[in-house]
Amino acid sequence: MSRIDATFAALQAEDKKAFVAYIMAGDPDVATSLEVMKGMPSAGVDIIELGLPFTDPMADGPTIQLAGQRALESGMTLNKTLAMATEFRKTNETTPIVLMGYYNPIYSHGVEAFLKDAKAAGIDGLIVVDLPPEEDVELCIPAQAAGLNFIRLATPTTDDARLPKVLQNTSGFVYYVSITGITGSAEAQAEDVAPEVARIKSKTDLPIIVGFGIKTPAQSEAIASVADGAVVGSAIVDRIANGDTPADVLAFVKSLADGAHRA
Repeated sequence: MSRIDATFAALQAEDKKAFVAYIMAGDPDVATSLEVMKGMPSAGVDIIELGLPFTDPMADGPTIQLAGQRALESGMTLNKTLAMATEFRKTNETTPIVLMGYYNPIYSHGVEAFLKDAKAAGIDGLIVVDLPPEEDVELCIPAQAAGLNFIRLATPTTDDARLPKVLQNTSGFVYYVSITGITGSAEAQAEDVAPEVARIKSKTDLPIIVGFGIKTPAQSEAIASVADGAVVGSAIVDRIANGDTPADVLAFVKSLADGAHRA
């Protein structure tokens, strides 16, 4: 059983929803992002999404784009991102880490070498937003063979004809994108999300976690109440961009986690 599977099993046993938090590796520098990452489990984060900086993040809004830019300017690389995960694993062997980003840095590193290095660093899953199911042979299937979950995005435009293809080789959980458009733009509405989660659940036994457009503890609770959990990224990254201390960022994260866990 993967760390991701074990986490959902433990949450289900407690009748709790999951809270997933995203930060960009190396934003604004390695030391700060690592301090926030290390504090996340104590703040109630069940799964950590670690952003892999990339120069052309086409699915991301200004908040995440700027975070990636700050990280790259601070010298962040794929190897340093994996080193961050390795450092985190020295004190935490249980909290899953999902690496989220784009295929180019992985391709440049070499798929076989990347999967070996990611596994050694304690990465549990991958979200690679620009690799559709038609390209599963590129990374998805080798990742599964290497023991890494490959988590796919479903969106409001993923219709019933497309959904089986999206779910085909997905594992760990399904990430439902609650809005059309880029990260950090509109706000997620539970009444819009609920029927979509139910539709996806009718086709898979995997947990459905909802992200994009969740900015407050109340929204985190509302969205988690109609899904298996909530993901928050841009709202957390905004706090980092504003220069909040790691302690202040983590206090905000805890408020969001508490919201999801109340659901």
